[in-house]
Amino acid sequence: MRDWFAARGWTPHEFQLRAWEAFARGASGLIRVATGAGKTYAAYGGPLADLLDERARVGQGGLGLRVLYITPLRAVARDIELALRAPLADLGALSRSSRDRGLRVEGRTGDTGSSLRARQRERLPEVLVTTPESLSLMLTWPDARERLGGVRSVIVDEWHELLGSKRGTQTELALARLRRFNPALCVWGLSATLENLHDAARALTGANGTEPEIISASVDRPVFIDSVLPSGDARLPWAGHLGLAMLPAVLEAIDPGVSTLIFTNTRSQAERWHAAILAARPAWEPILGLHHGSVDRAMRERVEAGLKDGSVRLCVATSSLDLGVDFAPVERVIQIGSVKGIARTVQRAGRSGHRPGAACRVLCVPTHGLELLEIAAVRRAMASGESEPREALRKPLDVLAQHMVTCAIGGGYDPGDLFEEVRSAYSY
Repeated sequence: MRDWFAARGWTPHEFQLRAWEAFARGASGLIRVATGAGKTYAAYGGPLADLLDERARVGQGGLGLRVLYITPLRAVARDIELALRAPLADLGALSRSSRDRGLRVEGRTGDTGSSLRARQRERLPEVLVTTPESLSLMLTWPDARERLGGVRSVIVDEWHELLGSKRGTQTELALARLRRFNPALCVWGLSATLENLHDAARALTGANGTEPEIISASVDRPVFIDSVLPSGDARLPWAGHLGLAMLPAVLEAIDPGVSTLIFTNTRSQAERWHAAILAARPAWEPILGLHHGSVDRAMRERVEAGLKDGSVRLCVATSSLDLGVDFAPVERVIQIGSVKGIARTVQRAGRSGHRPGAACRVLCVPTHGLELLEIAAVRRAMASGESEPREALRKPLDVLAQHMVTCAIGGGYDPGDLFEEVRSAYSY
């Protein structure tokens, strides 16, 4: 990994070096640094070096699944695949076709086509990008132990987004199963905004394992929060969530020559704002995009590519572009409505100037009068360095029942063994 960094003219951050060394010792843990600082390659460098060493010993690919990368959002899986392929391609180790025996990096989510799924049933790639739900479905395979038992490392992206939800508990149980298959499994989580680091790391690495390592670094990325007020004699309503009364003020704040993400909190709100901006500024149609989880995959990929090459300079989006996507050309972020949290405000602000050392700036647009108070509260909390913790759920029985069915289908289980396995998950 050091050689690849040097070839690209990069110098590894100290936290990246610490992460690579920790993986080499067989440690698991949590990496917490600012958005855009290089968390992905910090977590991926160790598994990649291990994978290349194994390939050098064996002399070819076709090793089986070794690295599992879990993302909360299927919409960003393709972008992550490209990031994970880059070092393998530059080092000449990436598979170029189905005939050669190079190393493969693929995704398996709800967007994955049937032909690729069928190929993966024959032979899994060495590196797989997936979601918690797709991982649970893979655990239902009758030969799950044989097919997933070779996994040596798992990277869980945006752990703060999963922690505190039933998807996070589902991930905990899936990781406990993978540790049952391979007790030497290394698990690393990534986050930019978590505060209760030890508890968050313990939830990820299991209740019965060794103490997790916490790798945290202060990468200077100042965050600025601005707010927009109604223009003229207009007044903010005291209720509502669409915020379209603020459309004139938002249009005035938008510079079509500057790449801008306009975040909303719901898909319906994104649709309404996209339509309203297009109706008010029809000339912006070629540069205006819409992105959320229900948008057709081809349209999502067109918007993502456009944000990177500059052909799409304005995009209305939900959290589908909030997590795990590196759009370095984006310079401005506008947030419609309160995101109801300090950490998420920082997360969304971090989409602007997505590179180490660059300042983050978000323009908050209140949809009703009380949200002005929320924006002021977030600004004050950030100034004092405060953020809310994320806590793992305690023993959700519906998730456990679903997991037991998953294990029963996936080759069956011994009740005593499964009891100990579940108890090793932090939430239980």
